[in-house]
Amino acid sequence: MAILFPPAEFQKMKERLVLYSCALRNMDMRIGVLQEDFNHLQDYNPIEHVKSRIKTPESIAAKLHRLGHPVTAESACNILMDIAGVRCICAFATEIQYFADILKRQPDVKVLIEKDYVNNPKKNGYRSYHLILEVPIYLSDSTRCLPVEVQIRTQAMDFWASLEHKVKYKYGGYIPEHLQYGLTDCAEQIAELDKRMYNVQELIELAYEPE
Repeated sequence: MAILFPPAEFQKMKERLVLYSCALRNMDMRIGVLQEDFNHLQDYNPIEHVKSRIKTPESIAAKLHRLGHPVTAESACNILMDIAGVRCICAFATEIQYFADILKRQPDVKVLIEKDYVNNPKKNGYRSYHLILEVPIYLSDSTRCLPVEVQIRTQAMDFWASLEHKVKYKYGGYIPEHLQYGLTDCAEQIAELDKRMYNVQELIELAYEPE
């Protein structure tokens, strides 16, 4: 049975999502500016591409219910830090920390949560760099600060996370042991592949350095 917001709370949640959409637009703009900088003013752009999304009311309600919290707009805004989210895909794992540090240095951004699953992967093999950044949005009569989740990972890490999500969905949140073993093994091989690809890139750059 689908978990939904009660009608009055649904309307409140829709209004709150307008603010989260503004916060997401703020973060998208910041990252867009950095990409312009990397592309035209710097030697190299570490960002391959960017995806952004806002959770739907249905997804928010389901997560609140799963976590054992009341399905209300207030509960959603107080508990959930990932209503607005951005995923940045880097070419190489070595660039993830570099880009995270650039975002963290922005003076009007506050770091609420930081989790390094690249150097400290989860037991299942999941790798990614997570930041919850609080950004300001300037309204006609006030300034609001809202959290945006930023995930930074390589293309290989993103592919693995997408595959694991599909397996979880298919098995109702439970991953059979034999599949989990395979996913964990793949995660290790992906980490090694990321390192090897970076080494190849370094060799290419050295070959083209002027004497």
